[in-house]
Amino acid sequence: MKNTHYLILFLLLSLAPGFLYGQDAGLTAVAEQLAEVTATADSGNTAWMLTATVLVLFMTLPGLALFYGGLVRAQNVLSVLMHCFAIACLASVMWVLCLYTMAFSDGCAWLGDMQHLGLKGITTADLSGDIPESVFIMFQMTFAIITPGLIVGAFVERMKFSAILLFTALWLVFVYAPVTHWVWGGGWLQGRGVIDLAGGIVVHATAGVSALLLAKFVGPRADFPKKLHIPHSPGLVMIGASMLWVGWFGFNAGSQLAANESAGMTMLVTHISAAVASLTWMVIEWKKTGKPGLVGIVTGMVAGLASITPASGNVGPLGAVLIGLMAGSICYFACGFVKSKLKIDDTLDVFAVHGVGGIMGTIMVAVFGTAAFGGTGVDDMVGQLGTQIYAVAVVIAWSAVVTTIIVFVCKKTTGLRVDQEVEHTGLDLAEHGETAYHFE
Repeated sequence: MKNTHYLILFLLLSLAPGFLYGQDAGLTAVAEQLAEVTATADSGNTAWMLTATVLVLFMTLPGLALFYGGLVRAQNVLSVLMHCFAIACLASVMWVLCLYTMAFSDGCAWLGDMQHLGLKGITTADLSGDIPESVFIMFQMTFAIITPGLIVGAFVERMKFSAILLFTALWLVFVYAPVTHWVWGGGWLQGRGVIDLAGGIVVHATAGVSALLLAKFVGPRADFPKKLHIPHSPGLVMIGASMLWVGWFGFNAGSQLAANESAGMTMLVTHISAAVASLTWMVIEWKKTGKPGLVGIVTGMVAGLASITPASGNVGPLGAVLIGLMAGSICYFACGFVKSKLKIDDTLDVFAVHGVGGIMGTIMVAVFGTAAFGGTGVDDMVGQLGTQIYAVAVVIAWSAVVTTIIVFVCKKTTGLRVDQEVEHTGLDLAEHGETAYHFE
């Protein structure tokens, strides 16, 4: 009864503006204040976003770790798993301390302010749209985890662990957080209307370009390119890649931030692109080498997923098929171009698969997102194409310049590369004191 009295009093006070300014103003005041009092999270959307968050973390641990781990020599598999795991922990702590507020606070067009350092001021009652802000924070944290994790593939088997940690920390602060704010956090590229649902620019372009430069600065493995080490466990590669495929549904469909029709279409086109790219890569490899390889078909799948990522919220099934065809073919030849023509030992083809794929998908959304290809959200193809290309060019330039500076800092402090003896015997035992396989 006492609570009822308080509610009546609240309503009477809320109606007061109506006596002064008219009935409509009073009713509007009541509606606005009741909306603030009764605002709650949507349980369905919250449940989906919790699930999507788990799926994205599953992409890194264990998906990416096993995918990369199977591709290296047996004496380096634990080092790759260690890199992925340590980066996940480091990025998580940094996200809470400073990266979230840099990326998603109001701030200015270039960077968020520092109002939420250490997640200060964020409570269980705070919402991001109609989901708890804590869930949104955790979901975006998983993106900050996997993005530097992708770069690991460029320098496996030869970079110091201490340098990896320093590079990752600096890269998250000076590359990832600013670009995230520009594109997703209310920054200037978002204001220009750039389309990037789940990270063609924020994740794949930044990681791909930085990976290429880092591979160049670290230098090639011994005997490159005359002798290329074959993957020690194609089975692990396939298992890890399959986990990536499953987790990518949370990556893309989860970026809709709701359990709705858009999330359903996003999931569908994500799957279609991955399947088409896999078959395209397999056919090209089969024709060129005479044998369809397991590592090849799963690499094609990753290329298809990376390419559809920025466009998955705007293209239909036809667009997904076309993006898959382009991903499976263009990324395949990009791998050879980087190693044979550029002479850069991007060991696990991070730039060719993730960088090229993400950039291509970011640009092609302006074409395949039009109604002519069954897409939505793109009415002015030429104008949107200009916006997409401009955004990609700016982010590539920023990533390249900042990565170069970070590499210089790492060289002067930790150093970049292990010595020749460690590289020959393997990083597992020398850097981490453990071995993956014991043969007696």
